[in-house]
Amino acid sequence: MTGKPFIKWAGGKSQLLADIQKNYPSGFGKSVNRYCEPFVGGGAVLFDVLSNYDVNEVLINDINEELINTYRKIKETPNDLISSLMSIQDEFWPLDTSGRKEFFYIKRGEFNSLKLSSDEKVNIEKAALFIFLNKTCFNGLYRVNKKGLFNVPFGAYKKPLICDSENLNNISKLLQKVKIKCADYKECIDFADTNTFYYIDPPYRPLTRTANFTSYTEGDFTDKDQIELGHFVDELTVKGAKVVISNSDPKNSDSGDNFFDELYSNYTISRITAKRMINCNGENRGEISELIISNDNGV
Repeated sequence: MTGKPFIKWAGGKSQLLADIQKNYPSGFGKSVNRYCEPFVGGGAVLFDVLSNYDVNEVLINDINEELINTYRKIKETPNDLISSLMSIQDEFWPLDTSGRKEFFYIKRGEFNSLKLSSDEKVNIEKAALFIFLNKTCFNGLYRVNKKGLFNVPFGAYKKPLICDSENLNNISKLLQKVKIKCADYKECIDFADTNTFYYIDPPYRPLTRTANFTSYTEGDFTDKDQIELGHFVDELTVKGAKVVISNSDPKNSDSGDNFFDELYSNYTISRITAKRMINCNGENRGEISELIISNDNGV
């Protein structure tokens, strides 16, 4: 059984899987039989691991409450979620562009209203709207304003697949062995031991001062946060865990910017080629360098 990401996510790793797979630790699925993602996002690496490796324990985490709610609903009540998504899809598909746009903004308003609610009875509806908005908004981007409200505009797609029932059922089965948390990534530290592999995919450091085009939560991930994450990786390394980290390469815009080279100077740093998939300017979707950092040679 295989699964794939159920949403499009900025920084998603589907296109880089082959490069990331090369950095999986030796013995993964055997002696290394525990897996953790502190920033799970769209889950491309997670679903590759769950589909192809025999792992005993899995922990995923993200600070984005709506994303984690959706993972939980897929795991716990896939039939209810699929039913809700199918209803939305059946209503959306027959509409013309004007009708779809109006429908989108109504649903966006409903989602933001529910987002402010702590009533668990609406969690299925929130999860369905989360997926619907991802499939129909501009560039599949998830972005919120300072109040935490989703504010991405409508995107005109011919016939977006809103309800991929086969994939949702598959990943629901894959998620049964997975513990799902919504917390700061630092709360994943206690999962670490010598049998654990961590894949860490934090919010990328902007390549330029104006390139921070998205916020996944109400706060931003600053250079100070990147440095704190580096210390977290050091802690994992001391505990004997295997770690692979992804991030942007500052040298794309400034060849003298050694921020990550210095932060992870004790680790193995590889530069790989990637395509910028989500950008408001189509001309800026070219090939860039990204970093894959591992602690194979860590202290």
